[in-house]
Amino acid sequence: MSQTNNENGTPSGQVDLDELVASSDTGGRNPGPKTSAVLYCIALAWSLFQLWFASPLPFALHFGVFNDTEARSIHLAFAILLAFLAYPAFARSPRDHIPIIDIVFALLGAASASYLFVFYRDIADRVGAPIQQDIVVAIVGVLLLLEATRRALGPALAIVATIFLVYTFLGPYMPGIIAHKGNSLAEVVNHHWITTEGVFGIALGVSTSFVFLFVLFGALLDTAGAGNYFIQVAFSLMGHLRGGPAKAAVVASAMTGLISGSSIANVVTTGTFTIPLMKRVGFSAEKAGAVEVASSVNGQIMPPVMGAAAFLMVEYVGIPYFDVVKHAFLPAVISYIALVYIVHLEAMKLGMEGLPRAVEPKPWLQRLIGFVFGVAVISGLSLAVYYGLGWMRPVLGGFATVVIVALIGVVYVLLVRFAAKFPDLKMDDPNEPVVRLPEPAPTIKSGLHFLLPVIVLVWCLMVEQLSPGLSAFWGSVLMMFILVTQRPLYAYFRGQEDIAGQVRRGWKELLDGLVTGARNMIGIGIATATAGIIVGVVSQTGVGSALADVVEVLSGGNLLAILFLTAILSLILGMGLPTTANYIVVSALLAPVIVTLGEQSGLIVPLIAVHLFVFYFGIMADVTPPVGLASFAAAAVSGGDPIKTGFVAFFYSLRTAALPFLFIFNTELLLIGVDFIHGLFIFVVATVAMLLFAAGTQGWFFARNKAWETALLLLLAFTFFRPGFWMDMISPPTVDRPVTELAQAFAETPEGEKMRLRINGVDEVGNPRSWVVLLPVSGAATGEERIADAGLTLRQDGDKVLIDDVAFGSAAKEMGLDWDQEIAVVLQPVDQPSKYLMYIPALILLGGLVMIQRRRAQTDTNGRMAENQA
Repeated sequence: MSQTNNENGTPSGQVDLDELVASSDTGGRNPGPKTSAVLYCIALAWSLFQLWFASPLPFALHFGVFNDTEARSIHLAFAILLAFLAYPAFARSPRDHIPIIDIVFALLGAASASYLFVFYRDIADRVGAPIQQDIVVAIVGVLLLLEATRRALGPALAIVATIFLVYTFLGPYMPGIIAHKGNSLAEVVNHHWITTEGVFGIALGVSTSFVFLFVLFGALLDTAGAGNYFIQVAFSLMGHLRGGPAKAAVVASAMTGLISGSSIANVVTTGTFTIPLMKRVGFSAEKAGAVEVASSVNGQIMPPVMGAAAFLMVEYVGIPYFDVVKHAFLPAVISYIALVYIVHLEAMKLGMEGLPRAVEPKPWLQRLIGFVFGVAVISGLSLAVYYGLGWMRPVLGGFATVVIVALIGVVYVLLVRFAAKFPDLKMDDPNEPVVRLPEPAPTIKSGLHFLLPVIVLVWCLMVEQLSPGLSAFWGSVLMMFILVTQRPLYAYFRGQEDIAGQVRRGWKELLDGLVTGARNMIGIGIATATAGIIVGVVSQTGVGSALADVVEVLSGGNLLAILFLTAILSLILGMGLPTTANYIVVSALLAPVIVTLGEQSGLIVPLIAVHLFVFYFGIMADVTPPVGLASFAAAAVSGGDPIKTGFVAFFYSLRTAALPFLFIFNTELLLIGVDFIHGLFIFVVATVAMLLFAAGTQGWFFARNKAWETALLLLLAFTFFRPGFWMDMISPPTVDRPVTELAQAFAETPEGEKMRLRINGVDEVGNPRSWVVLLPVSGAATGEERIADAGLTLRQDGDKVLIDDVAFGSAAKEMGLDWDQEIAVVLQPVDQPSKYLMYIPALILLGGLVMIQRRRAQTDTNGRMAENQA
């Protein structure tokens, strides 16, 4: 990658990349020092407000307590203020100063957003009856929010939101299937700006309570140097492998995805180092960029710190964040393992080698013993910490927190003292003619203290099961402490004299991290507020039900067809909408439709599976050609064609696109209803299946695939993912029983099984519908008693069996059953051979394919050796 230096000595290519990240994430303006200081102070104030809101201090001091609505109002005020000040209106607008009109718009927008905070009591006293002042402020606020969206996120989301708003007014003039009575101006502005049904709804609430703190945590971690540390560790461990720089790029991006919520920033952060090294070992410019894009974008699906949309799931699905992480864990890990394997296959095709090792490896037995010892030590420490803290709380009572904080401080100081023995990590120039990998052991040891705040965050989320916001708050507090103290501690332990200078440097890095976190949040805050308009229109007009009818007609009632339509819609919207807004729009419109169609086809689809399906296709926003910004960023580094880079990255991301379809039909991949041993088995099998899928789509296994081998690999991958598909064809899992034999069917079904009943009834607007429910079978003596235990009281009306009553809190009530619904079909479960028997023929076929390919690969190798000798 050739670069020329500008007048300040900075490579011009890096300047362009910095401008790209700024224009898409933090704002493209770079005004004079006084104006920059104002922007700096506003961003700093936003971060301090969010930390104050998340902390327990307001409640302890009985001062500065904000309710959710007030906090959302202030949050949006900061976002709009910074959006107008940091983002120019047009491509030719000035970057070196802020025009007066932008300052006016910024102040008006911030005032309109903070209106709910300033007049909260007055508005609460006149709910549903907006006055003229409310209407004026709301109109100004909505218009300025749409303009801020256009500046910060591009025109797509602003246009979509505007179309939805226009639809609100023109409902009576719409085609019959999507027509509605229409709404007045007062109704619309009240719904979208004065209440929490629109702009100030759930999405903005999640941005305020959760997302900001996680973005801030990542910014602080990156400012402290963790990003560089993760990259260096990845290269020290994997750079020597075949295609090593590309494999290291995947691992580094997985780790830095925990730091940066932005795919573009992730690409630039790791890509400026990894892409030139990938090109050095033989990757083309487009493939090098595509590997970086595919791995960086997937950082949003990698637990424990996922993209902003994952926190929205907490509210939309109604489950704890711990459960979201648990369900998302397996697909994310499998996806990254598959990407490493794709890189390996590309390296095999091109006959690549890795970079030279920094040190010669120890014998394999010695490394195995060291690995086992390390695992044993970590496990022992984990158990000691877990049970030690469990013992402290009842013994120490109120002092337990103080003691735990002190212990964390001691561990931190010891880790920094240990790290100070090793030199600071510096990012080498990847364009130098000689590349030497960093030594693994010193590299890993030089930054172990960066893992401490991540461990605290994960501990709070997973073990203590605190709210995501409070967990991120404590992680951020520890990071702030690390930023202030690590430089002086390094200086002290290394015997350096400039400790005061290092203290000043630490405080400057802390302030810079707080400002960076706030500026990274501008786009997310604006996106969640604007997406709230779309959600508000759906709730106000009932267009969701109308669109559900349209989609059902287009799909013919077929679940697979509706899934493809959902995926295509996500990809189309992803060309202009950021991931978070894309997820909000698609999940609000289509998630309920997928669940309903699943019920109608007899497949019970958990809501979390549907939302993860939408989320996975939402993250493709930064990959999808022709406007995937992450691909443009990677192409700017690699010097390749951005459109071709985007298509190659999309091709590499097929594994990410395949997983959602698989876990919709096989929810075991989301660890739903499985124990630990079963989950481990599923992980191994699903990983093998995804590797086979990658080998099939890449056209290479041990050697170049023939057409039939590719088809067989894809068939085997499907079999490992969904063995039940073939077993159900051989031996159906249920048998139809006449509805008059319902009691007998319950009596014959073993305890703990679930009876499938097809129900005929009406939906919430009176339209007829048919769906399937699963009712547990109790251990009662008779079929009638088992039906009663499920919560049902039945009556017979001629040939029909109708529900006469449903017990409150029963399984039947939870499944949505109600009186006067008809039980149309009884699907009794029957004994079925284990679906895992399908693995036997699959493994036999796989073994035969491996033998054929290895024989051909050996023949090709011998042929090349003979040619070289000749």
